Amino acid sequence: MSKENDGAFKPWVPNWLAVFVLFFCLLHCMVLLGVYTSNITYSASFLDVEVEDLQFSLCVTYGTFLATLLVESRLFKFFPPKNYFLVIFSLSAITFVMSAYTRNYVVFLLLRVAEGIFMALPWLPLRQMLINRFKTRNAIIIGFSFTYGALLLASPFIMNIAVYMLENYDWRYMAWGSALFQLTCVGFILITFTNNRVHKKVPLYQIDWASFILIHITILAGAFVFIYGEKKYWLQSGQIIIAAVAFLLFGALFLMRQVTVKRPSFDLSVFGYPNLRIGFFLFVVLYIARATLNICHSTMFTVWNWEPSRVAHVQFINVAGNVIGMTVAGICLAKAVASRYIFIVGFLLLAIHHIWMTFLFVPDASLSDVAAPYILQGFAVGFLFVPLVLFTVSSVPKKLAPFSGTSGVIGRFWGSTVGFCIMQNAQIYLTQKHYDKIISFVLPESPQMQDRNAAAVQRFMAKGYAEPEAYKLAIKSLTQSARSQSLLISNMEIFTVMGYVLFAVVILLLFNKQLRFSSDLFKNKVWGS
Repeated sequence: MSKENDGAFKPWVPNWLAVFVLFFCLLHCMVLLGVYTSNITYSASFLDVEVEDLQFSLCVTYGTFLATLLVESRLFKFFPPKNYFLVIFSLSAITFVMSAYTRNYVVFLLLRVAEGIFMALPWLPLRQMLINRFKTRNAIIIGFSFTYGALLLASPFIMNIAVYMLENYDWRYMAWGSALFQLTCVGFILITFTNNRVHKKVPLYQIDWASFILIHITILAGAFVFIYGEKKYWLQSGQIIIAAVAFLLFGALFLMRQVTVKRPSFDLSVFGYPNLRIGFFLFVVLYIARATLNICHSTMFTVWNWEPSRVAHVQFINVAGNVIGMTVAGICLAKAVASRYIFIVGFLLLAIHHIWMTFLFVPDASLSDVAAPYILQGFAVGFLFVPLVLFTVSSVPKKLAPFSGTSGVIGRFWGSTVGFCIMQNAQIYLTQKHYDKIISFVLPESPQMQDRNAAAVQRFMAKGYAEPEAYKLAIKSLTQSARSQSLLISNMEIFTVMGYVLFAVVILLLFNKQLRFSSDLFKNKVWGS
């Protein structure tokens, strides 16, 4: 059967329409992942939970996605594609509607688990079917650029839609709109898909549910430790101790099972290949580096006092950089540019972005100040992402390719989770440290302090406040100024350290013998030449 006529689509469906339907349905995964994390602060207030709780809910969804990838293949091969996708998208729509009407956090987490499963089940089948529709030599490059490009670009688009909804409608409209998106996928599938099978039917009893449960508990326990560790004072909390023990125990049981069973859900031998280990490490570093972008957004809200809609629109500048970066990366891959050079340039640009941003954490900044480094960060991430995915997938023999792809997801998940933990803890610790230091120098008997306070009191009295109220507002204003200054200094230190770390990664890439002397993996594995 030819790639174009794989039996999944009806004979009258042209190739361009099949590509559109597959890509549109792939966007369902982005909606599931991003709808409640595109505006974490509002979502947290809606559910009456902390911001950390919403971050944990993201880890629940992404972690469930990761665990489900281990069993997805056999489920897909058991059902005809049409029925398989129809059930998944229909259930996704129902979970969105249910999540819009629950304020119970535990129920919300259970729904996020369901959404993680519905996100993972169609991801790989749809991606492979999309790649099969392209008849060019660069089919894998095009297919991966489409799918992972959508993954990168989803959050900014969803955030802008969310901000619009919050300013003009109720939050529930966001969930209803997401459900409508899933039903649109159902409509496309009903119209264009046949009832044919595209794979030989595989019995469900061979699914390794034990491994799924073990890795799922491991992921959720580990995420709980990283997300709530600082808030619960780490090992002073019984919950953190229990979660840490569960992470180590169930993780060890999962690894033991993969070594002992005949058909492991995840073949650990993939980590025996040096290039996969390099790809895994680079993914972790990339996602930790990406976490600093949230610090920029937070500064826009809390220090520069930008409107939510303005912050949302600024992200389109970053999106433009993503698109340009992915386009240039695609050209480089098509021309068989060595992976090493792509990685060196990408991480070097990320390092420059971080050093550049250290000079922009000032009490006030304009859009023109941040536009260039925002585009640079987007370009670097877009330039690195697809080459890293292809490098990781192609670093092992073909029979291990599914496991190498899963290892990339593992790197992205733990990179984003550890990145949130590092940035959160560093910012809290450094901000408090600098605040205490600034306050210690602001003594009431200091002439400079008295003059500044008196000037602030006069400003508030000029606005019509009585002297006692003006004095209280002046003290509050000075305290807020000290907190803002502490936050800005902390941001500068975090970005400086991250910049140095990225420069160190570039140096390692320059002198890494494995990358210097490895054959061109894209020629041999991606194109099969």
